Amino acid sequence: MSESLFGEVTSAQRFDEAALARYLENVIPDFGNGVKVAQIKGGASNPTFLLTTTDAGTAKRYVLRKKPPGQLLQSAHQVDREYRVMKALEGTGVPVPRMRHLCNENEPIGTPFYVMDYLEGRIFRDATLPGVSPAERAAIYDQLNATLAKLHQVDYAARGLSDFGRPGGYFERQIARWTKQYRGAESEHIPAMEKLIEILPGMIPDDQSVSIAHGDYRLENTMFHPVEPRLIAVLDWELSTIGHPLADLGYNGLLWHSDSPTWGTLDGVDFATSGIPTESEYVAAYCRRTGRDGVPHWNFYVAFGAFRLASISQGVYRRVLSGIIPTDRPAVNGTAHLAKQALEILSRD
Repeated sequence: MSESLFGEVTSAQRFDEAALARYLENVIPDFGNGVKVAQIKGGASNPTFLLTTTDAGTAKRYVLRKKPPGQLLQSAHQVDREYRVMKALEGTGVPVPRMRHLCNENEPIGTPFYVMDYLEGRIFRDATLPGVSPAERAAIYDQLNATLAKLHQVDYAARGLSDFGRPGGYFERQIARWTKQYRGAESEHIPAMEKLIEILPGMIPDDQSVSIAHGDYRLENTMFHPVEPRLIAVLDWELSTIGHPLADLGYNGLLWHSDSPTWGTLDGVDFATSGIPTESEYVAAYCRRTGRDGVPHWNFYVAFGAFRLASISQGVYRRVLSGIIPTDRPAVNGTAHLAKQALEILSRD
């Protein structure tokens, strides 16, 4: 990670660093001494921090991820689920950081948190991959695709995740959940969201596939080797559950329709020369890896991803207004735009 990603802990996220140090020294073997804390930029949902210690003269680095302070939406910011799924995936071939400790109590820092090893690598914030050769771009997207396929083929029961979610009925529950989340953070009447809430339940495909679903799988939530086009970690598992693999794939597909540089967009990419695959090529590669004969009702899966993102956007907007998420820019609610995009995707041939 670039050093520019680290900064001072913001006033809204400050906690008792000395209390944290005393606690971790007792629960993580060879944790080190003299904890220094820096906030990692981004992480609008669960604040994330770099911890640096010294052990026998050697610097050691860890990452702490915690719930945000204040009143939270029900079922949101579940750091315990993030920790559990990453811990369960160790040794499966799905790359995850080494998990060190989960604290489910409000003490010592005011909210639950977990600690994992720090990894040195590249996180690509711009999905167009500027400054990267076409061959490396192709390899990066192929790694993104292959890792998703590998995740969806993990035997979740064998990894102790049978109770991590309910198999079957995933989209019914998810549409109900994100509708409820949206209502809980609603700040204005958005006709496109009302239309989606009305029509999506009746458009759910019959496919009842079940797998671990990451929930927010995209390029920015993965880390690549510092110099090789090799994916070394999948991050940000807050929305993970036992769900439907095509929800993850459809969320990936949204990248080819998004016009948001902050979330990710491929606007302006020449797919013939850039090395980045087209949407249909990306889906076909996933199908080859998982033995699928195409994806009927593809537009539904992509539109569902946009709908869910619209609900999340509404929640983020409310947290910005409340001051929980500090920003020096005017608060902008992107929900209406995302909902409109979802309706446009549903209307595609």
